[in-house]
Amino acid sequence: MSTPSATTSSSAPVSGTAHAPVSPGGAPGRLGSLGPVGLVLAGGISVQFGGALAVTLMPRAGALGVVTLRLLAAAVVLLVVCRPRLRGHSRTDWGTVAVFGIAMGAMNGLFYESVARIPLGAAVTLEVLGPLALSVLASRRAVNAVWAGLALCGVFLLGGGGFGDLDPVGVAFALGAGAMWAAYIVFSARTGRRFPQADGLALAMAVAALLFLPLGIVSSGTRLLDPTTVALGSAVAVLSSVLPYTLELLALRRLPASTFAILMSLEPAIAATAGFLILHQSLSTIQAAAIALVIGASMGAVRTQVGRGKATVPVDAP
Repeated sequence: MSTPSATTSSSAPVSGTAHAPVSPGGAPGRLGSLGPVGLVLAGGISVQFGGALAVTLMPRAGALGVVTLRLLAAAVVLLVVCRPRLRGHSRTDWGTVAVFGIAMGAMNGLFYESVARIPLGAAVTLEVLGPLALSVLASRRAVNAVWAGLALCGVFLLGGGGFGDLDPVGVAFALGAGAMWAAYIVFSARTGRRFPQADGLALAMAVAALLFLPLGIVSSGTRLLDPTTVALGSAVAVLSSVLPYTLELLALRRLPASTFAILMSLEPAIAATAGFLILHQSLSTIQAAAIALVIGASMGAVRTQVGRGKATVPVDAP
């Protein structure tokens, strides 16, 4: 398999033999009709609601317990809905899905450990540095580095301009989660090309759940069996894993990793906007400007990609 910049070329394949994006339930076009940018935005909104619910669950089960419940419930849902085929895959296919699962589990575990030590907004802001770094490395166009730089400035402003007063261990966990997020983006795209529908996502989620199960048992023990905790954990799984990961998998079939990574910088902006609209948390002038900067950078990245796609039409396009 080629490098990230090569695996996600300038335009999504439109060959007549290519498979249309399919939802986990097998209904083609229902989710894909949102468009790749709409899929990313819908996934980001779902993650923010799930993250808020997860914070309320932490006192019941702890950070590792929440991650375990989230991954287990998501794996069960996806395996039941997708019923992935286990035969007929190459060793490379299984290696790709295994690394995808490891990256997914590590991303979740590191992020929740960071949230247990530093504020959610700061954790999201630090975590998104991973995708921003990927957007520069995965793109061969200088203009994408400009969009990533603008998004980085917005993310930095949104975080208050500095993180010196935060718990250094929490900061390290958040940065580690960002690195795993970048790996997640790369291997989500590769898994989506190697497995039909959301089969690869279901298998990767099962890998992540199995890896975290011993950690969750040691950390939380019988608290994981409380019915209320299980119900809340299942809701977190649907909002924070099943829906957004499926939407992102579909989006990555139609967007290059560099553009998708810049769109991920919208996550802190979505979180701040949700806090303003739902929780009535006030936004300062600097924070509002930061949100505008991030949104502008994301729109610029998308427009650049659309223009490049129009300029390069595959020979076998209908």
